[in-house]
Amino acid sequence: MFAYIIGDVKAKKEEYIVLDNGGIGYKIFTSYNTIKNLNTYDNVMIYTEFVVRDDGVYIYGFDTERELDMFKKLTTVSSIGPKVGLSILSTLTVDEIKYAIFKNEIDILTKAPGIGKKTASRIILELKDKIDEDFVVDNKEEIAENKDTEFAVDALVNLGYMKNDVVNFIKKLDDPDMPIEEIIKQAMKTLEYKG
Repeated sequence: MFAYIIGDVKAKKEEYIVLDNGGIGYKIFTSYNTIKNLNTYDNVMIYTEFVVRDDGVYIYGFDTERELDMFKKLTTVSSIGPKVGLSILSTLTVDEIKYAIFKNEIDILTKAPGIGKKTASRIILELKDKIDEDFVVDNKEEIAENKDTEFAVDALVNLGYMKNDVVNFIKKLDDPDMPIEEIIKQAMKTLEYKG
């Protein structure tokens, strides 16, 4: 249908954005990674995929063609629909997904909500021959650590704390494996609120 839509970001919600183009507001479902890259009122190009279902027509879109391409590939895997595809792309970057597939790293894929070991294995099996090796990731431990701390940082910044303060606080934690919820609790007790 449409390869992309150019318009102004009118609203950012948890699972979608509203993009104004010529006075029409397009509700575009997207990933957390795309949403955090966009600012309200910015004029942007969103690469799109239209999905027709019994209950309506849905637009899925991303700020890069690489992410859209990965979304399309993920949704070709049996038992993975658009919602689960977005869940994976909200938790992991395209490079991290490719790394997990090429290195058979099931544990990385299971970090996404709704993805168990069986589904992760299916993703690896069905996509290994369908994606290129164009990815840049250092190692599995870095993926896990960066993704967990990224969620904690974003949550605390949204609560009104300064990003630099949050990042420095997390770097000084004694327990690198501390759950995200505990990181946020400790940060809220320690850091000065700037909101």
